[in-house]
Amino acid sequence: MAGGIHGGVVDDLGTRIASGEIPPGSVLTLARLESDFQASRTVVREAVRVLESLGLLAARRRVGITVRPREEWDAFSPQLIAWNLHGPFRQQQLEALMELRVAVEPMAARLAAQRASDAQRAELRRLAEELRHLGARGLGASDAFLAADVAFHDVLLAASGNPQLGALRAPVREVLTGRSRLGMTPSVPAAGTLEEHEAVAAAISRADGAGAEAHSRHHMMTVWDEIQQDHSLR
Repeated sequence: MAGGIHGGVVDDLGTRIASGEIPPGSVLTLARLESDFQASRTVVREAVRVLESLGLLAARRRVGITVRPREEWDAFSPQLIAWNLHGPFRQQQLEALMELRVAVEPMAARLAAQRASDAQRAELRRLAEELRHLGARGLGASDAFLAADVAFHDVLLAASGNPQLGALRAPVREVLTGRSRLGMTPSVPAAGTLEEHEAVAAAISRADGAGAEAHSRHHMMTVWDEIQQDHSLR
């Protein structure tokens, strides 16, 4: 029960801070948080510690609990990404992570062509084929498509053999899932995206690093353009 209460306080307070409802520079107190959330001091302290670990808060004696500047937050935290996707900073979050993906996933694909195991190469081909079948049936917004898409990029980043690139699996998974849950994933995938998944998988399977990088970059740019266009139409 306590764990559930603690998690609820983290999620609620984190959402309010991420949305700007409680802006950077705000000073909070344990007593005020206990009152706001009708929670014990132990639960509130634990929630504050979690948010401190994400860079959102700083607790200091004689000063109180201060909301830190946004640029000091843990930008790779799946929790923070989820809070941003459900608030007024949704577009900024989508664009920021997409810019990162454009920069790093093509390199991950090149490295995967050199380093992926036989099992990883086979799994990428299988997932790309599954995505094509689902997309062709107009199921691009389905849970099955989401699961295959998340798994494809998860395997790709892991197959790079680079632990820093592998660490991006969680934030990429969160933004793909969040986009889908918010109804931002089209039922019919953008032209070329399904083919690019297959082209990336095929290039990795034949150890063609340059081809894998090129196809991945083209795919990432297509999705980036899609996100920017979606914003311009709002």
